[in-house]
Amino acid sequence: MPDEGAGFQLSRRRFLSLSSAAAATLGITPLAANASESIAENGASPDDYYAKLGVEKIINAAGTYTYLTAACMPPQVQRAVAQAALHPVRLKDLQLAAGEYLAKKLSCEAAVVSSGASAALTLATAACIASANGASPQEIPEKVDKMKNEVVVQKAHRYEYDHAMLLCGVQIKEVVTLEDYKRALGPNTVMTNFFNSAEPGPKGAQIDRETWLSVAHDHGVPCHNDAAADMPPIENLWKYTGMGFDLVCFSGGKGIRGPQNAGLLLGKKHLIDLAVANNNPNSDAVGRGMKVAKEQIVGMVAAVDWLLEQSDEKNQAEYMRQTEIISKAVKDVPTMQTRVFMPSIANHVPHLLLSYDPSVVGITPHQVQEKLRAQKPSIELNPATGTSSRVGIPSDENTIVIATWMLQPGEAEIVGLSLRATLVKSRA
Repeated sequence: MPDEGAGFQLSRRRFLSLSSAAAATLGITPLAANASESIAENGASPDDYYAKLGVEKIINAAGTYTYLTAACMPPQVQRAVAQAALHPVRLKDLQLAAGEYLAKKLSCEAAVVSSGASAALTLATAACIASANGASPQEIPEKVDKMKNEVVVQKAHRYEYDHAMLLCGVQIKEVVTLEDYKRALGPNTVMTNFFNSAEPGPKGAQIDRETWLSVAHDHGVPCHNDAAADMPPIENLWKYTGMGFDLVCFSGGKGIRGPQNAGLLLGKKHLIDLAVANNNPNSDAVGRGMKVAKEQIVGMVAAVDWLLEQSDEKNQAEYMRQTEIISKAVKDVPTMQTRVFMPSIANHVPHLLLSYDPSVVGITPHQVQEKLRAQKPSIELNPATGTSSRVGIPSDENTIVIATWMLQPGEAEIVGLSLRATLVKSRA
């Protein structure tokens, strides 16, 4: 075992060289011969620009976070992206064809590929301004202060992505109760925004999804639903438009597994048409800088095709299998308690919660997080680790949180061994 100052270093090569007896001691099945290995083991490829730039590859045991580059695209999506890169096309033709194709696949009136879910929210806001005012793209945002320009949002649904709406020059009106909401909807209202995964309850959102939608429509106001991280289940891609939401956005690079800088805006055709008018490549439009390249548009379409071939049940079973590998590796750490938590809406996948007494084990979850981040290969744990401030996950300062759904083949074993080694060594 290396000395404490050197930190715990476990490469995939070293993991693969572990004896069957050692793996059996931990209750871990050795990796299959065809499991992926890092390029570093075989010498860097000339095309490996991570290696060329000196950017470290990581094991993502956190989830589909933007700062960790979200999901990896499946092979058939990668192939589609590479093929699209070979030929130029007319971008507007591709956007329109992709939108029509996706709308049919996802059972909605219309669709457009955006440069992520935040851009989709901007385009949705611009579309609703244009619809309410008969405004041209050239008037948004410069003249919006002289137009109908109010977006109504529950106080519990205010978030950092408000910026995506504010780019269009709107005013956001906060409401708390149902009566607040009814009073707030008036002649200047252009849109409501519902954050799909906001926590319900006395301290959270007081107006449920169905009531929010019904009241807005009673007042003739279109509703946008921000469902950026709300896949799986797969059916969510048509559930919310089917409920009657006029516009719904999804991130393309999270559970859908498309390019990270792509997203979807789905909804009513007249509003999607206005979103397209305010989108790139139109030069004088709020969405001009939110460019989606031909490769990302094709990648988004290919990702939806891939996703519709998948099974939620099989995917969740695989995530649970990986979760159990990690849980089994640390089960005999003193005071260790393990449980699996499944968020009800956003990131609806198993999250492994490892709770223990740091005074007995000799290391806190935050310290474990830093040690795993510093080792080779670097491992990122879920940001809820060691805190109770992360909304949606019931963790605390004595809990390590792991999401397995972004792990590559063989990485659950590496995470399990790394956690065990760090926790056991600290106690020793």
